Amino acid sequence: MSTKSADRISDDPLRRDLELALGVELNALLSASRALTERSAAAFHPALQPAAFHLARWLYAYGPAKPSTLAEAVAMDRSSTSSLIGRMKNLQLLESTPDPDDKRAVIIALTPAGEAQVRKALDVRGTTFFERTARWSTDDLRTFTTLLRAFNSPQEEEDRRR
Repeated sequence: MSTKSADRISDDPLRRDLELALGVELNALLSASRALTERSAAAFHPALQPAAFHLARWLYAYGPAKPSTLAEAVAMDRSSTSSLIGRMKNLQLLESTPDPDDKRAVIIALTPAGEAQVRKALDVRGTTFFERTARWSTDDLRTFTTLLRAFNSPQEEEDRRR
């Protein structure tokens, strides 16, 4: 641990052990999430990098966009995005049309085949997710969701307590 995080560790041994155990579980969650993303990306198209699935998933959720908008939305550099768009167009997963507002620009959209592949990949994610929670009670799901929301939105939770 860094010095900064070591300064924040509780003097209470039970709390410290629980915080460390939480860290272990969060690392396991992140690792499982990365592995699931890799499997989902392979289900989208095995010949493409996982980043292509991120592009396709964003287009599936938000609709057609300019390549620059897409790159910014998924936090990728424009050259990498452009390269992936080219490969995905060659595989007939994406199509481009002239931007009606700027004839020099294009709009990128999923083709019907691209949409079908995104749904297939999302099914891989959904199946795994639901298998993990299938035996949980509704109270357990509610509690986990509430705690995870609080963890993911620490400022919002702090504001609610005030």
